[in-house]
Amino acid sequence: MRDLGAGFGYLLKGQRWVARHGRSYGFGLLPGLVTLLLYAAALVSLALWGDDLVAWATPFADDWSSPWGGLFRGLLTAVLFALALLLAVLTFTAVTLLVGQPFYESLSERVDRDVSPDGTAPESDLPLHRELWISARDSLRILARAALWGVLLFALGFLPVVGQTVVPVVGFFVTGFFLAEELTAVALQRRGVDLRERLTLLRARKPLAWGFGTPLGLAFLVPFVAVFLMPGAVAGATLMARDLMDEETTEGDATPLTKASVSP
Repeated sequence: MRDLGAGFGYLLKGQRWVARHGRSYGFGLLPGLVTLLLYAAALVSLALWGDDLVAWATPFADDWSSPWGGLFRGLLTAVLFALALLLAVLTFTAVTLLVGQPFYESLSERVDRDVSPDGTAPESDLPLHRELWISARDSLRILARAALWGVLLFALGFLPVVGQTVVPVVGFFVTGFFLAEELTAVALQRRGVDLRERLTLLRARKPLAWGFGTPLGLAFLVPFVAVFLMPGAVAGATLMARDLMDEETTEGDATPLTKASVSP
């Protein structure tokens, strides 16, 4: 329970940090806006033509008597859209981080400098194209894991009672864990921590990851909220990464801002 509260606390601290650093917040909004437009177009298309897609995929239901064929296809269309929405939540962070890699890398470094006792931040020695490649590769691996969970939860969703109660709750905790991994990756990758090590760190402190990522995943279900929370989420994930790496952290809210933290 203590780690659950700590994880949520990092989420709040990250939002407070960007509220005090307006320029960093403004830069951090741009990747989310671009990604949101792409996802919105995809979901609107699915809402408009999802029933046609289901009808094409279920020709065997053409001869079913009324109303069973319509009810069956209506249920599948609703489930398809719900699954697409879940996948959008799971993948939004990965795609946004990939689109905004330079923006969020800079934001994360500023957070590190602001809360580090010596005012420094770990820096990656890799060129940008190499960082983008590693980020894309790791994101695909995480998305593959998330997709497996999504398929499993989708199948379990047809179970009576359990599928409508327990499964959605488990789904949000799974989403929260993967969101925490994707967001902490910005700071941990800069520290030379690879994907396997990141997963090991987070699995050892699952409540911390759940406390941070699960409320964020729930918030991301509200249209446009993800865009405005992403800069603060990256900042909060950087603070959480310092905790995972046992690095000393000063209270940024209580200390004067350094020049590094406000520079463009």
